[in-house]
Amino acid sequence: MKIREFLKANFKHFNAAVVVDAADAWVAHLNKGGKMFITLAGAMSTAELGISLAEIIRRGKVHGICSTGANLEEDIFNLVANKHYKRVPNYRNLSDKQEEELRDAGLNRVTDTCIPEEEALRRIEHHLLKLWTKADENGQRYFPYEYFYQLLRSGVLAGSYQIDPKDSWVLAACEKNLPIFTPGWEDSTMGNIFVSNVIKGNIKSFNIIKSGLEQMNMLIDWYLDNSKDQSIGFFQIGGGIAGDFPICVVPLIQQDLQKPCKFWGYFCQISDSTTSYGSYSGAVPNEKITWGKLGIDTPRFIIESDATIVAPLIFQYILEH
Repeated sequence: MKIREFLKANFKHFNAAVVVDAADAWVAHLNKGGKMFITLAGAMSTAELGISLAEIIRRGKVHGICSTGANLEEDIFNLVANKHYKRVPNYRNLSDKQEEELRDAGLNRVTDTCIPEEEALRRIEHHLLKLWTKADENGQRYFPYEYFYQLLRSGVLAGSYQIDPKDSWVLAACEKNLPIFTPGWEDSTMGNIFVSNVIKGNIKSFNIIKSGLEQMNMLIDWYLDNSKDQSIGFFQIGGGIAGDFPICVVPLIQQDLQKPCKFWGYFCQISDSTTSYGSYSGAVPNEKITWGKLGIDTPRFIIESDATIVAPLIFQYILEH
């Protein structure tokens, strides 16, 4: 039985039913010529979401991405160091001393998975430093994702791949040359490393990394260009800055620039955040109507569940259409 058939047969009520409704609405949106924008919060790359996400990117079902800096880099960490990752299934029972031992062993824990510092972070750090230094010397400036695309396209990592490259969502996005917006990139590990290299004098200026404000400016141009003839949907995994940054582009254009543009034409959020007062991650979708992000006719869904379970099911559902 295909995933689509399984979900249709079994997912009939509550959050399960919303999974099917949201997937069907995504298909309908694409069938009408619409495009889809995906946002990635949490630690989706370390959860190996690339196994399912990369394929829908390659199939042309995704047209733009907003990701935390952590998800951007951690997909590459997984690409080159997967065999060195350590799974800790009993992570809830770890003592402080055991956590300290993991730290001292260079194993940075993300829930049940430890990222190996030497094999992952340090393996790509010196390659990125070369790209940053080159840009510094030549007076060039790029967005964070563009440096990662340069890294992948250079081929220097190809001999170090430890997973099938078809399971890397960043590599798939690179092949499609999709924009990856990374607001708040400076809080990622590579962002921290970049700052340390400026302080140490290895890089002369912070200016070789284009800022979050410049990313918003680029997003305006991208949105206006891509929404001229089609509607753009918004598929949000988690909450936080990865979701809030890009969805604001519509009221920015309409209210601040006072230019006409379409509302987001589809909205779905997978969130395990409890619906709450004042929380962006826990806000119900209809609140976004008051902010000028969604229209009253925008199909909108919220799936209160674990994205590591739900997102691969929806992605496969989309592929089977």
